[in-house]
Formats: sequence, C-alpha cells, structure tokens
Amino acid sequence: MPARRRSPSRPLALAGQRWVVTAGPTREHLDDIRFLTNASTGRMGIEVARAAARRGAEVVLVLGPTHLPPPPGVETVRITSVRDLLKATRAAAANADVVVFTAAPSDWRPRTRQKGKPPRAAGGFDLPLEATEDVAATLGRRKGRRIHVGFALEVAAGTKRARTKLATKRFDAIVLNGPANFGAGGGDALWIPAEGDPAPLPTTTKARLAGALVTRTARLVRGSEAGA
Repeated sequence: MPARRRSPSRPLALAGQRWVVTAGPTREHLDDIRFLTNASTGRMGIEVARAAARRGAEVVLVLGPTHLPPPPGVETVRITSVRDLLKATRAAAANADVVVFTAAPSDWRPRTRQKGKPPRAAGGFDLPLEATEDVAATLGRRKGRRIHVGFALEVAAGTKRARTKLATKRFDAIVLNGPANFGAGGGDALWIPAEGDPAPLPTTTKARLAGALVTRTARLVRGSEAGA
C-alpha cells in the first residue's frame, strides 16, 4: 500500500513555530578523564524534538553526551557541561516560541578541574563541589511570552515538589515522572499545568509520551497567542 501523502491544503499544526528542546545528561569533569554525570540517555528530549518537527515546527535540539542519534530534520547543538547547556539554550531560545527542558543537568561540579589523569590515591581524597547554573530558572527570569515546559524527576512528595519547581522556574507546565522513566521508560507521568488540573500522560513508549506532551504544549501556545 502506498504511503499516504499529506494534503498540501492542510497546514502543519506547528508550522511557523520555533521550538527548543534540551536533552540528555551533562558531564562535569574532575580531570581530563573522569566526570560526574547521570543515567539520562536523552531519549525523551529526542522524541519531543522528533514529534514537534513532524508537526511542522522548526526545532533546535540541545543535546548532551549520548549514544542515541538525533532525529532527522532537526538542528542539533551538542553540549557537554552545564555551562555549555546554558550558553547554547540561551542562544537558541532568543527567538523561540517554546522551550522544553528535558535535559538532566548535573546539580554540582568539582570546584577545580585537574589536568591529565591524577593517579589513584591509596587513602582516598576529598572532592569539593560547587553548584552548577540553574538553566531553566535563568531562562525563566526573562522568558517573556515564550512557553516553558519542564520535567521533575521525584521519588517522594512528588506533586508538591513538582509544583514548587514549576513556580520557581516559571514553567507554564511541568511533567512529573519517576526514576522508572530513565532510559527505556515505563513509569507514570503526570502533566501539571500552571493553570488547570493535572492529567496523566501515556508512558507505554517515549514516543507516545512525547506526542502527548507536544499536543498539550501546542494548546498552551494557542492560549498565549489568544491572550496577547
């Protein structure tokens, strides 16, 4: 059976919109070999970028270190550290309509980075850490009319903590999920808007979750335009 072609008279739902999606982990180097990171694969953000691009949006994917390939037709900016993430996302978001923060940046980095690969110390060593930049909160302070959607990975008092994060980072909505959604996924996910009631999101696959997120985010964009 031949593939169905999209009718040329039917406009793409997100045509004319610019979306920025952050995805994947960051790496904060202790030295030239070792680093702090986490188990994020970037799959969630990659699927969000794919879903938005398929609906006609111009998408920039800011992607941390991962083995997964970015989707075709999406501009991809590769980053390593939280500083890289902030710089790249701020630049891409300057003329964006939507920013979706799915990246899992490190909360801390080593206070100093050693050169080379220092030898193993028999007695162990102390590792002074400092807080990294809060990318979502930094961009949220000057978001203007942009729609910002974030993610909250919580294991206890999840809804309360997610709502606090939504307010402090000035998100328009946040997706609450748990550690089971890292990697292949499979846990629960809840859409929590700044205004309105929470709603469960499908989590059978990351692609389905991404599609539902893009649909709900598009509604926020339409509401913002209507209220302008």
